[in-house]
Amino acid sequence: MISQTAEYALRAIVYLADQEMPQTNAQIAEVAQIPVGYLAKVMQMLSRAGLVNAQRGLRGGFTLAHDPQVLTVLTVVNAVDPIRRFHECPLGLHGINLCPLHRSLDDAGQKVEQAFGDTTIADLLSVPQRRKPLCRFPIAPDEKR
Repeated sequence: MISQTAEYALRAIVYLADQEMPQTNAQIAEVAQIPVGYLAKVMQMLSRAGLVNAQRGLRGGFTLAHDPQVLTVLTVVNAVDPIRRFHECPLGLHGINLCPLHRSLDDAGQKVEQAFGDTTIADLLSVPQRRKPLCRFPIAPDEKR
């Protein structure tokens, strides 16, 4: 449904939203299980979109630039790989009157956009620690399965 790039961006943003200090590419990559080289490109896109702040230096790294209560999944996805919508026939055959296939695909895209737009990063974090949406998110000893 979403690209690997969008998934990696969401993993990185969710991780940063749960951190108080700047996090390096290596730290994010390890926890979110993202190849470091790929993550560097994703973080560059997120930085250009104004979703993360980058600090250089000894205590440098990335921090979230927006409140997780306001930042939506849709904003993150659109920053790196927007959801594809069909506003006219992609084959140039029907103009703005979409054929049934492209109408159905566009309707699905609209529903995905709405669901992602209604979900904030804070919503993704508002689960018990053991269910955080990262494969190897740090788990407190008292909350292990």
